[in-house]
Amino acid sequence: MVPVLVIVAPGQGAQSPGFLTPWLEDPVFAARFAWLSSVAGLDLAHYGTEADAETIRDTRIAQPLLVATGLVAALRLFPHPGDFFDRIGAVAGHSVGEIGVAAGARAITAEQAMVLVRERGNAMAEAAATTATGMTAVLGGDREEVLAAIERHGLTAANDNGPGQIVAAGTLEQLAAFKDDAPAKARLMPLSVAGAFHTHHMQPAVAHLETLARAVSTHDPRTRVISNRDGQVVHDGREVLARIIGQIASPVRWDLCMETMADLGVTGVLEMPPAGTLTGIIKRALPGVETFALKTPDQVDAAREFCEKHGEASGLDLTPTWRMVVSPAKGTFRLDAEAAELDVLRAGAAIGAVASLRDEISVTAAHGGQVVEWLVEDGDPVAPGQPLLRLHPEGAA
Repeated sequence: MVPVLVIVAPGQGAQSPGFLTPWLEDPVFAARFAWLSSVAGLDLAHYGTEADAETIRDTRIAQPLLVATGLVAALRLFPHPGDFFDRIGAVAGHSVGEIGVAAGARAITAEQAMVLVRERGNAMAEAAATTATGMTAVLGGDREEVLAAIERHGLTAANDNGPGQIVAAGTLEQLAAFKDDAPAKARLMPLSVAGAFHTHHMQPAVAHLETLARAVSTHDPRTRVISNRDGQVVHDGREVLARIIGQIASPVRWDLCMETMADLGVTGVLEMPPAGTLTGIIKRALPGVETFALKTPDQVDAAREFCEKHGEASGLDLTPTWRMVVSPAKGTFRLDAEAAELDVLRAGAAIGAVASLRDEISVTAAHGGQVVEWLVEDGDPVAPGQPLLRLHPEGAA
């Protein structure tokens, strides 16, 4: 079996009082963390070492705290990231963790990530304050019965975290009625969050972030990015950013992200700090996949050994003079007959589709350019993130 490494970053709720204390004992980590804290305009070192659980539950604090921790810990783990990008099979973040992995994959800068996450936290907190909303984890029960009950009470399945764990979100009245009409054999656990995240209640926050995003320059990621929206691999920097923003008001499909990991043949998953939540889910959903929860700096050497064990050449050629169009999912590639005859593709031109058991996904050349090489043929089976077409960007030297 060829080893495949996936790096993941947790979402809000992974933080705990004092979790940052051992990390800040390293002066290099502390200096880098202070820089990102300055960008965010928050004393994140205080919140990660001295603040209580209620304080760091605040969306305005929790989100920048998580992203900054993951970004600086990644530099501790990979001092020279460029040397390791081609050995990381994919990256994925849960909810706000997507901002961290986007920066880690170089789709956006760390500074852009901190501004976006600061504004995301503020906007989501403001949206949550307009209506009394919340979230409840539904553990166990029959999946179809759970989803039917959520829909019956006007709630949203805001997080689908795989077998036996779905999070319902909506107004407090809806959640109370849901509690009184709980699905059979399911256990309900109210979550300590400020509102119904990843539902239509967060739409005002989306509008604010969309305005800010117009000023953000992006780059195609240096490794495969698995999107929360549908588990597809996204390789256009602009789409990575657009999906992160839209996800604020859309359900997190972590179950589909794990399906894509399985399609990639994942053998090892490393979770960035504060770790433990996602590796726990992955252990249940993907038995046989080795996991590593990076929680403290004294684990860094062991984490590097884990990455060496599972890191293998990804096959994703990211030479800067080329543009790669990659498959968004596992399936069969259907070549667009018109695209096959062209030497130059316009930006946004369709090149074909990937047909899977679930649906058929259109594939476009987001940037356009001179066709250098088709890497697949019509009818070929493809894997998530597999290169389909190599382009030379228009106007490139």
